[in-house]
Amino acid sequence: MKHYILCFSILALLFVTSCQKDEDPIVNGSAEEIDGALAREWFKLECTIVKETSFAPPQASRAFGYTGVALYESLVHGIPDAQSLAGQVNGLTADMLPNPNVAEYEYHWGLVANAALSQIMEKMFELKLSASHRAQIVALEDKWKSDFATGLSVDVQERSISYGNAVALAIYEYSKTDGGHQAYMAPFQTPYTWPTNNGAWVATGPQPNPLAPKWPNNRPFLTINVVECQPAPHLPYSTTTGDAFHQEAIQVYNTVQNATAEQIEITKFWADDPFNTCTPTGHTFNIMIQLLEETNSNLAKSAIGFAKLGIAENDAFIACWKTKYDYFLIRPVSYIKQNIDPNFTTIIGTPSFPAYTSGHATEASAGAAIFTAMFTNGDGNYAFTDRTQVQFGFSPRSFTNFEAMALECANSRLYGGIHYNMDNINGLEMGKEVGQNVNRLIKWPAF
Repeated sequence: MKHYILCFSILALLFVTSCQKDEDPIVNGSAEEIDGALAREWFKLECTIVKETSFAPPQASRAFGYTGVALYESLVHGIPDAQSLAGQVNGLTADMLPNPNVAEYEYHWGLVANAALSQIMEKMFELKLSASHRAQIVALEDKWKSDFATGLSVDVQERSISYGNAVALAIYEYSKTDGGHQAYMAPFQTPYTWPTNNGAWVATGPQPNPLAPKWPNNRPFLTINVVECQPAPHLPYSTTTGDAFHQEAIQVYNTVQNATAEQIEITKFWADDPFNTCTPTGHTFNIMIQLLEETNSNLAKSAIGFAKLGIAENDAFIACWKTKYDYFLIRPVSYIKQNIDPNFTTIIGTPSFPAYTSGHATEASAGAAIFTAMFTNGDGNYAFTDRTQVQFGFSPRSFTNFEAMALECANSRLYGGIHYNMDNINGLEMGKEVGQNVNRLIKWPAF
């Protein structure tokens, strides 16, 4: 009798174990257990590539955006309570993405992320990459492969790398339908016919055409960021002394003529022109890298942070470019030379696209909203020092909170003579709304 009871017990145990295997995923570990340095190093490399390939700001925001999305999507199954962006962002559906079947197979999430970042970096810059850039991508991928390989079966290694590559390729295919695919090869998109009415933009330098006039037609990750975040119209154009618009230009003129040494330093610190740094978005991503490093953030939190910031920056530039090309407003330097002082010069060069609103203000404010949600305790305060521009020869700058950081970035465009103050004020508000939408409308895991 005891023999039959023992047999029955063993069979019951086997049955329960079998059922549990069908219902419960194999424990693959978590991206929370992996050092966030992996992601930080990849985004530092992206900054280098953006700078050295002279990506323009809108195109750079797009590249950073899809890199952040690819990283996050590769780790969805390795972050507790994470949900795929499929069905949450425009145009991305579950059937576009590979299924890792974590109920049956084990993965190393560090290898998955490493492969995904290598693949998406290759794809987002493919026609601009030099042999040196490709070698840097390979070297960084090999470094992390080697770090993770110890004690890991070849089967898990190969499966993890294959899955990471598959996710990145799926996100790349998704990116190709957004309207900005390979736009970095012809950023000025000629021919383009633009308005010539009073107050319309005119060329401000050797490039006769405005940058990326079709960018407003790109697909944003969140439609609301472009449709519902648009600002009110700018002040009515006028050349009459004393009118509000004329006073805006006078403010720019007087600010530049009387700029202090600190204002000049601020202007150059936040300029982030192509070739000189890795663009405004790259600067904001470098701040994210610094913050994640200072808080010793793991790979899971890093992936969430880079995805949130990437989505916000991508959409901030589309929203801002819509405003720019809806109003096609003359730059202060052109207005002042025509109506106030023909010998006026700005502290730094004026970019080749319309004034209203400020791209710097918009993207910095979007970034500030993401940082505030991630690194503050609800009161909005977070004292930090931006050391990211030291690599480009600038001294660090300190702030009491992230909104103060965004405000200084916006003001830098007034100090330099690049923007009217109304461009900055409305850009800050638009960017803040974009960032807040990304924080609240996408279901992000807690961290």
